[in-house]
Amino acid sequence: MSKFPPSLPLRNGLFVAIGAILLAPGVAMAQQAQQPPQPQQQQDEPATLDAVSVSAEYIPEPLLQSSSVISVVTQADFERTGDSDAAQALQRVSGLSLVSDKFVYVRGLGERYSSALLNGSPLPSPEPLQRVVPLDLFPAEVLQGVTVQKTYSVRYPGEFGGGVIDLKSLTVPEESFLKLSVNGGLNSLTTHSKGLTYYGDDHDFWGYDDGRRDLPEGVINSRQPVLSTNYGHDPQIIRDFGRAMNDPNQYLLQQKDNIDPDIGFGGSAGTSFDLGGSVKLGIVAVGSFENTWRTRTGLQQDAEFFNGDVNYLNSYDFASTRDNARVNGLLGLGLKSEKHSLAWTTLYVHDTLKEAKSRHGFDVGIGGAVGDDVRRDDYTLWLERELVNHQLSGEHSFGEYGDLILEWRAATSEANRTTPFETHVQYSNAGGAWITGGFPINDFAFGAVDDHVDSAGVDVTWNLPTEERALTLSFGGAYSKNYREAVKRVFDFVPVSGTGLPLFNQYQRIEYLLSDWNLQNDVLVLREKTANNNGESAYDASLDIRSAYLQLEGEIATNLRGSLGFRYEDAVQEVRTLDIFSGVPITGIYSAPALENDYILPALAITWNIADNQQLRFGASKTIARPQFRELAPQQYTDPDIDRLFFGNPFLVDSELVNLDLRYERYFDEGEYLTAGLFHKSIENPVEAVTSGGGGNATFQSFLNAPEASLYGIEVEFKKYFDGVTWGDNRLYLATNYTWTKSEVSVGANDTVIPPGFNGMPQPAASFVVDGSAMQGQSDHIGNLQIGVESADGGFQTTLIANYVGERIVARGRPGQPDYIDKPGTTLDFVLRKRFKDFFGWNWFKPSLKLTGRNLLGTDHEEFMARGGDRVDIYTYSPGVSWNLSVSLDF
Repeated sequence: MSKFPPSLPLRNGLFVAIGAILLAPGVAMAQQAQQPPQPQQQQDEPATLDAVSVSAEYIPEPLLQSSSVISVVTQADFERTGDSDAAQALQRVSGLSLVSDKFVYVRGLGERYSSALLNGSPLPSPEPLQRVVPLDLFPAEVLQGVTVQKTYSVRYPGEFGGGVIDLKSLTVPEESFLKLSVNGGLNSLTTHSKGLTYYGDDHDFWGYDDGRRDLPEGVINSRQPVLSTNYGHDPQIIRDFGRAMNDPNQYLLQQKDNIDPDIGFGGSAGTSFDLGGSVKLGIVAVGSFENTWRTRTGLQQDAEFFNGDVNYLNSYDFASTRDNARVNGLLGLGLKSEKHSLAWTTLYVHDTLKEAKSRHGFDVGIGGAVGDDVRRDDYTLWLERELVNHQLSGEHSFGEYGDLILEWRAATSEANRTTPFETHVQYSNAGGAWITGGFPINDFAFGAVDDHVDSAGVDVTWNLPTEERALTLSFGGAYSKNYREAVKRVFDFVPVSGTGLPLFNQYQRIEYLLSDWNLQNDVLVLREKTANNNGESAYDASLDIRSAYLQLEGEIATNLRGSLGFRYEDAVQEVRTLDIFSGVPITGIYSAPALENDYILPALAITWNIADNQQLRFGASKTIARPQFRELAPQQYTDPDIDRLFFGNPFLVDSELVNLDLRYERYFDEGEYLTAGLFHKSIENPVEAVTSGGGGNATFQSFLNAPEASLYGIEVEFKKYFDGVTWGDNRLYLATNYTWTKSEVSVGANDTVIPPGFNGMPQPAASFVVDGSAMQGQSDHIGNLQIGVESADGGFQTTLIANYVGERIVARGRPGQPDYIDKPGTTLDFVLRKRFKDFFGWNWFKPSLKLTGRNLLGTDHEEFMARGGDRVDIYTYSPGVSWNLSVSLDF
């Protein structure tokens, strides 16, 4: 007998309800609020069915209802692992790894192959290099949970390779609550130790600049580069510009003898009100602040391997201290009745990184040799990121038995990134003294990225009035427009005299060298060196996507259900390089036509319920991955996370993927399961990161489309509770997952690529990508293990969390050189939570303690090149061990 009950007979008024979806939902809700309560349903009356029911005793509801392979991170998971943001939490999910502490790689595929949504709506990104929003921007306090879908469903955007990450914000609470918290922490290499800093201004602790770092208004309003008198500027105006920009508080490094401990505080509250007639109004608010310090000391090198020898191009020891301040808040309003709901959500995140860094070593470009200490570089950085998201959504049920469900959403989001007064000053060693030299090297950069997304979507689900089989028809559409503007202006101070600085001035401290006296008396003059010939310093970009989908889902046979859908997606993506002073688009070798493509993307999913607690899933789909804006834009940019220069390639094209998945799932009891799966992906035109340059010049990282690649692997996941093996009413908790992945890039003898720096001319692919090599970003092995003890009521939890990620390629090496390798290795974390039910006889509030330890093994960050037993450290440092103690009060 079928485990899927047949559909109920045709409902009265159902087709009238289909027309009703065009009416204003608020009218329906208002009418419902005025209706008197309905009499209780009698035993012999038919029951309302919201979904197909399966007698699968232990299969969790989200996994039961989904026809796709998904992983769900709940609020309970956030509490157990003590993760502070979505990025940290997602690295615990099988097949997922974390890069730069903010981007998630799914099954070894880079962040470009996954999309991040907030309540189903796309998000902008404040990152210059990525269109994908960094997930460290989403604190755990504002999230209800996260769903990771690894097999494609046509309801989601077509940009899908590794998966879709759908962040769910807090919703209207069922019960009123108030929670206040405060936390403090330390790092073994940072707290109460010496570090670097610079003053900045009085508001730096909170992460907000008071305008002191802004470009002078006269420079901003100048429609020509500030370059002596060549552009008609009066010499005195140039002097005034230079004096206005000279602020030693922004570039003079200082030693801080005692780095402060981490500190944070926050609160959340929610309540709901009955308005009568089953209508409820709810409100939830969350706010928090955190300030953390981290010192990094390590090694930066670049080299070339030639005939079994290593020729070092440069080698530096570096030290940097970072002060990170974050403010976040969420406000949610909800109106809910029996069949209708409306929700408004506003999310605000402001994240600031203040960094002071110094490095010293040798560089062959200035006559250095291995072991020499001939060069020193001092840097300051103020990196401010902000995300504001507003979303209005609704869900409405029509028909006597709710057979027709309409869901809609509209959102507007803006993310920006500013780097005002980013500085670099270079010194050379003269008999043990650091001097600026006759022609001092210094940079003062001002950059900004503004990213905006407007989106809307509607989804309709109709339980068809069929007799023999339970079938659901889904259809809908979505539109999104992503627009970005990016600018960067760079200045330096140079000697007015063509013979360089007098010897006396070369020995001056930098704040004395750039003094008003020297600028007024023409010892130095401000010069703008903003690159503008090919639009390297300004661009705008847009991506317009229109889509529609149709999907049929339901029972195929006894214990067998499936879904088949098609998504149509039409998009226009364009990056325009601009003259930074006039705003006029620049044409030439760095411009490329817009990417205008449309696709029909099919997806098939089949689920076989083998038994009440077992099922087998199969999925097949075709998806795409578009180049990201920054990958297309020829603007030089330094990534502070890896301290490397980037430059875009405007000749990239879309990647196309074919995805296959097979997974077995067995559920033992609530929250306990075993899953095992196989997956395979073939990718046409995958985007790969490549490097170029070297020698006396800086090494650049850019991008190209490799001809094709394939990826396949195995995933296993297990979670189980064990009673009776610990003391009292506690139980043992074990969760583990492992993913083995293998990838291969295929390069034929006649294949070509369009690499950066070749004016759009195709080149032999084998010169840039090695046939049979692994895909960039893919790790062969990813594993997680959680072992813990917890009480039956959840009031006590202690968990030891291990994470392992194998080596992966960060970027292709220069032609003939080894690839850049990242070695995440093994990290070990510890979390202890204790909630006190009765605190000295007071029961009107419940205090909780949480202790977290991060990177207990002291695992280093390692990025390197290696060949023949020789290793060159591209960027290696130790993050140290971090501890944090949090106290919260629940009222």
